[in-house]
Parts: sequence; C-alpha cells; structure tokens
Amino acid sequence: MSEAGQPGCDPCVREGARTVAGAVLMARAGLELAFLDVASARGYFTPDEDEVVRVRYAQYLGVRGALLSTLAELERACAPRNGGWEKQLPAFAVAFAAACLLLRQARGLATVVGKHPLLAKKLDEPSTVHGIPRKTFTYLFRATTDPVRLILFREAATFYVKHRSKIAQLASDPDLAPAIILLEGEDEWIERRKRDILRRRLAYGWHSFLRRHRSAWAQSLFGVFEWSGRAISELRQPGVKPSGAPKRVTPELREKILRLAKPGDVFVTRHDDAMSNLFLPGHWPHVAFFIGSESQRTALGLDTPDGAADPVVFLEAKKDGVRFRPATDTLEVDAFVVLRPPLAGMELAESLARGMRHVGKPYDFAFDFRNSDRLACTGLIYRVYHGAGELAFSLVETGGRLCLPAEELISQALAQGFRVVAACGVGKDEIVSGTRAELVLHASRSAL
Repeated sequence: MSEAGQPGCDPCVREGARTVAGAVLMARAGLELAFLDVASARGYFTPDEDEVVRVRYAQYLGVRGALLSTLAELERACAPRNGGWEKQLPAFAVAFAAACLLLRQARGLATVVGKHPLLAKKLDEPSTVHGIPRKTFTYLFRATTDPVRLILFREAATFYVKHRSKIAQLASDPDLAPAIILLEGEDEWIERRKRDILRRRLAYGWHSFLRRHRSAWAQSLFGVFEWSGRAISELRQPGVKPSGAPKRVTPELREKILRLAKPGDVFVTRHDDAMSNLFLPGHWPHVAFFIGSESQRTALGLDTPDGAADPVVFLEAKKDGVRFRPATDTLEVDAFVVLRPPLAGMELAESLARGMRHVGKPYDFAFDFRNSDRLACTGLIYRVYHGAGELAFSLVETGGRLCLPAEELISQALAQGFRVVAACGVGKDEIVSGTRAELVLHASRSAL
C-alpha cells in the first residue's frame, strides 16, 4: 500500500503520468501565432503562414490524441469492476490531470479562434500532406462543449476536490508527482471551469449558427472527449482496419526479426490504424532504436543500465517518454523496416552508450530538435548517430521548428550508407531481406 492508502500503481498509470508530464508544455502553448493579427487584417494566410498553421495544428492534434489515449487506458483501470475512482485513486488522479489538460487545450484554442475567425476557417480545411481531415476544429469545439461530457467533467472535478488531500499524498511517488503537482497548480482553474461549463455550452450556439450554411454534420474523427471507457475515435482511422483486428506483425515474425537484428539497428514502424499516422508526413511515421539483448551488449563491452535487462531490446521515445522496452511493446505494429548503420566496433558501442544515456527523458511533443531535454522518436536517433563516424544528419525547418521527420531520416540515412536489412508488413505479412527489402521500402515511399 502507498502512503495514500492506495494499492500500488500498475504500469499503465505510471505510463499515463509520464505522458501527462510530457504533454503539459504543448497542451498549454495552444496556437498563439505571432502573425495572426496581421493575417486577420489582411484577410488570408500567406503560403508560409499557412504551412506554420497546419504543422502547429497537426502537433496540437497529436498532443490531444496522446492525452485521449491516456484517458481511455486509465478509465479502464478505474472502471467500476475495479472499484471505481475511490478504489483506484492514482488512476483517477492521472486521468483527471489528462482531462484538465484536454479541456484547457480546447478552451485555449477556442479563445484564439474567437479573436481570429479566419483561423477557424483555416483549421477546418483538410490537409492531405499533414493528414488532417476537414472540419476538425468544428467537431472538436462541438465535442468539448457537449453538456453530457462537461457534466461528467464537473462530477470528476467535484470528486477531486473531495479527495484532494489523499490525492496530494500521491506526490510522494516520483512517477506520479508531476501529475499531482499539475492538479495542485490548477485548483483555481478547476473551480472556474466548474462554474463556466454552462456558459461554454451556450457559446457553441454562436459557432454553430456561423457554420449552418455549410453541409450537415458528419461523424467526427476528433470530436470525442469521453469518460465512458469506450474506444476513442481519435485513435482509429475508420475503414483502414477492422476494430479489434490483431497486429499483422505476429509473435512468430517478431521472434524471426530478433534473430536477424543487431544492436544499433533502426526499426522504422507503422500501425495500420493509429491516428498518430495522420499527423506525420509519409508512410513511415515512427522509429525505434534496437539496443540488443544483454549478451549482445556485453559482447560490445557495454554495461546493462538499470531497467535494461532482458527482455528489453529497444530504446524508444513514445508519448510516455524515452524508455527501455521489450519487443512485445515496440513491435506491436503492422509493418516495419530495419535499417543498419555503417558502423562497427568502438563507434557502434559509443553510439549505443550515448543513446542509452537519454533514457528517462520526456517526449518532445513540439518536435523541436534544437533542445535535447525532450526527445521525439527521430530526435533520439538524431542524438545517437549525428557525429558518429562520418555520419551527419541535417535538420529541416517544418512549421517554424527544426526537426527530422521519419521519412527525412530514412532519406538521409540511406544516402549515408545505412542498409535496408529487412522489411515486414508491406504487401505481404512476411519478412523479406536484402534487395527485396530495399525494393519494398522504396515502393512503399514512392506510392505516396
């Protein structure tokens, strides 16, 4: 039992707390853009301004999706069959922190749009390149002013206030502390939101009226903010894959690729149905760093850091931060490609050691690679291999930020001698290697 008299936290609660901690800055940043006043006076966005808006909005939706997935996972943890909120106070506290960030994020965007109607029109436009469907802002605004969902938020806020002292004790757990501190800092805001809920619902009448001359409402991909534990529509692309269908990379395929992989390999992965695919350009949106088994690392003269014992074989940056992960986690995907760097011996060992020193850092939801205190998935690979031997990666400006999207990472890696070792899940659910794997990778990218 913890000091708060609660059962020990399960891993999903700790993962959720790390996700919330990593998302705070971006969730609070909103879409305040320096050129909005000038663009509004002009009556349109210039092409460079348009690109910044779309990239920043895609990042906004990415943070929202991460928080929504956390909320869904934690609601299952504190479902009635598990004793509900009171019996699962750590899960409730982290879930409520995520909900507060979601509501604050949505309210911040609504405030900016209220001052700049031109922005609302732009956010409702689709963007194939950035994977943004049409009318996302309208649906989001509607969902976050829905009276039933807001009443549930108010009930959760009332529960939080009632149990505030017990929840505060959870801060003694270092994993939970950031979420608890966030809630303590939001006390006044939570009270205001409880009073403000009715007024925010009435505000939708104004927005709906402005939109009424357009076509009828369609089902939203981004308009769900549920507290029911049901699947959240933000996390699926309808029609891409049947709900509940298993991942195409089976346990057998995972075991086979682990026999082929070597420490230092870069796994480029994809989920058929993950909404995170929508917010990143290209077919391949995510990468992970293969650090190998304990015996493979020992053969390179490397020690095993805390948390990196078998079955850990990956170091990967996901929404809960840079963590050591087993293959059952990282390769729970539908497709992957393996790239091998042109390094060996001491250079490879130094790269692995350098990468493992980043463990524990929060996720970089802003995709701003100028700083290393937070890392996105490709940011980790950039920090591992830039400057190793003759390798040098160039950051590209995207939406006013310097970063390295996965597709750009692939291009630069191949140009510098990385080899395509294997591929799986592109065309057929089998592992191909050598020249066939290289052809598969190029075919998947040229089809875009």
